[in-house]
Amino acid sequence: MMTQNTQETKFVKESEEETQLYILQKNKKTKVGVTILVAFLVVLVIGVVISSVFFTN
Repeated sequence: MMTQNTQETKFVKESEEETQLYILQKNKKTKVGVTILVAFLVVLVIGVVISSVFFTN
């Protein structure tokens, strides 16, 4: 029978926490990466909206 791990995977890990179960760590690299990703997605959405306006007329 398999044993279950009772620890929970966290989405954002604080720098002082001693865990390896996390998705993102709260540091400068993560903040810069998320900012770039959000900016890219905003530009992509604006491009889709603009192309939709131009191609439907």
